[in-house]
Amino acid sequence: MAGESQRIFFYPSQEPLPTPSPFTFSVAGSTTLSLSSRPAFRYASLFLRFAGLLFSFISAICLVFPSPQYRNYEPSTFLNTSELMYCFIISILASIYSAYQLFKGVCDLAYRAHFVSDKISDYSSFILDQLVAYLLISSSSILVLTIHRIIPTTTLWKSAVVSVSMSCITFVLIAISTLLSGYKLCKRLIW
Repeated sequence: MAGESQRIFFYPSQEPLPTPSPFTFSVAGSTTLSLSSRPAFRYASLFLRFAGLLFSFISAICLVFPSPQYRNYEPSTFLNTSELMYCFIISILASIYSAYQLFKGVCDLAYRAHFVSDKISDYSSFILDQLVAYLLISSSSILVLTIHRIIPTTTLWKSAVVSVSMSCITFVLIAISTLLSGYKLCKRLIW
């Protein structure tokens, strides 16, 4: 054995395997993409955007039109209260933003086209989600303080309570959407 030399085997260096990303896909097996090949968070995002649109719209409508059984409601009290007007405007802005995100998501899924480029969409969604969530929570806190100053038996008080409840639910939905868009942005930056 002393006369035998040791054999050293050299293997060609392997390139590192690429990191999988949900933003890249291969169509080698099929020419069409089925719904099951899409990431689940896109559908979750669409559901959250729709629910955010619904609850923010209900929040805005409750401030303007309280229950129809009360005929003696005076809209001038709503229009003269700057806190209620601020909450109404923020609820409408949240509705418009949620409708835009829902429209963009449906267009992306239905037509396999991008309404806005992916990179710009990821950055803008993450930033605007945070901004809308901040505005919703600030308007909800102002509305809670306003509720304490209103007489509890009036229709304005009842509609303000419903509106702040819907606004808080909208905040939670947009906060979850912010987490999903942050995850999407983080995946884009890392991979």
